[in-house]
Amino acid sequence: MGETEKIEVRDITRIERIGAHSHIRGLGLDDVLEARAVSQGMVGQKDARRAAGVVVQMVREGKIAGRCILLAGEPSTGKTAIAVGMAQALGTETPFTSMSGSEIYSLEMSKTEALSQALRKSIGVRIKEETEIIEGEVVEIQIERPATGTGQKVGKVTLKTTEMETNYDLGNKIIECFMKEKIQAGDVITIDKASGKVNKLGRSFTRARDYDATGAQTRFVQCPEGELQKRKEVVHTVTLHEIDVINSRTHGFLALFSGDTGEIKQEVRDQINNKVLEWREEGKAEINPGVLFIDEVHMLDIECFSFLNRALESDMAPVVVMATNRGITRIRGTNYRSPHGIPIDLLDRMIIIRTVPYSEKEVKEILKIRCEEEDCIMHPDALTILTRIATDTSLRYAIQLITTANLVCRRRKATEVNTEDVKKVYSLFLDENRSSKILKEYQDDYMFSEINEHEEDVAAAGGGGAKRRIDTGDGDAQAMEH
Repeated sequence: MGETEKIEVRDITRIERIGAHSHIRGLGLDDVLEARAVSQGMVGQKDARRAAGVVVQMVREGKIAGRCILLAGEPSTGKTAIAVGMAQALGTETPFTSMSGSEIYSLEMSKTEALSQALRKSIGVRIKEETEIIEGEVVEIQIERPATGTGQKVGKVTLKTTEMETNYDLGNKIIECFMKEKIQAGDVITIDKASGKVNKLGRSFTRARDYDATGAQTRFVQCPEGELQKRKEVVHTVTLHEIDVINSRTHGFLALFSGDTGEIKQEVRDQINNKVLEWREEGKAEINPGVLFIDEVHMLDIECFSFLNRALESDMAPVVVMATNRGITRIRGTNYRSPHGIPIDLLDRMIIIRTVPYSEKEVKEILKIRCEEEDCIMHPDALTILTRIATDTSLRYAIQLITTANLVCRRRKATEVNTEDVKKVYSLFLDENRSSKILKEYQDDYMFSEINEHEEDVAAAGGGGAKRRIDTGDGDAQAMEH
């Protein structure tokens, strides 16, 4: 037998679309955890990013469990962006689970069960096992189909290495795998003897001149050495929650795809924890603690906070990152007020990272990055107006106008968004301030308007209703209301 080799098995494929934070590739830190001004899609927030980099380093070492971090700051200051940057910096090897505080109220299970599942989804287990495989280059493959079109297919394959060549009879299941993977002569493949899974490693270098069987994405590999049959160490990466589901359902592995996993008994989790710890002692598994990110954490109630207090004391707890934009407010489920709407005893366990509002220069840089992400070419004057809109309204609103302005630009068969396109979408789509002003002005025309006279007086005194004007640089001006 050849030497035991180690291969990694990951069956999860991520499909990415352009989203609110799809431009973020990491935290934008250098080797000594200093934040660059603009890097990996991140702009500004240097102190917050440096602090997040220290947390990432702590997670990578995996020695400390149950730490809690709070990202606190005003709306549109990049709290979720920093969390996404942490996920990107940790990579696919580290589990990262993201949820909103309000999600737990819409699930068909108890609030504490929803939090338990989220915590266990954030802890990975790397299970090692040895398996026998056949690895070689396909010399010839023959598959005979029944003349009637139905019945069992019969096949033979000839595999070779640099030292030997052998013929194998193929069963119906492996024939289906061969046809699915489009295996042909000259391909280097592996066959798992236990499961029958066929994996195409690439095309042999000896067939590099077969231009009809190669394409732009073709990967060339060397013909395997040694014997055809080998033992390899395979590493399966799963989460504790996936192990919970498999062991708590009669459907077993298929329960992962049924969607509704229901509540899992604590006895099952305790048994799995003991088994995983036993595997770790024997060297069969490694525990890989990840990150649970809870956005809008102020939406959790006192029961959830009490549960988290206890759960964070466990050795199997991940690092929990929370985000909130609330100041001193009421703790949900009580009549008590507290900073960020979080009980004081839980705040004592946290290290708090503050985010600060972006400067106008940073806002402009963020909008420029978003334009590149959405393949939108924008004139510098239009970008200046959009930056002014963002500082006078909100960054989120200005980002929404990029896509709409680009569509208006394409309707007039142009390739570059100009100032007129931005003005047009600004007049078509209201921001929160202008919409609120219209509601106050025409409240009697709407159904079920519940604003009372006292609130009207307060709104009139504090609302202001002042107008600002955006100078476009060519003598025109666009009115903006607050």
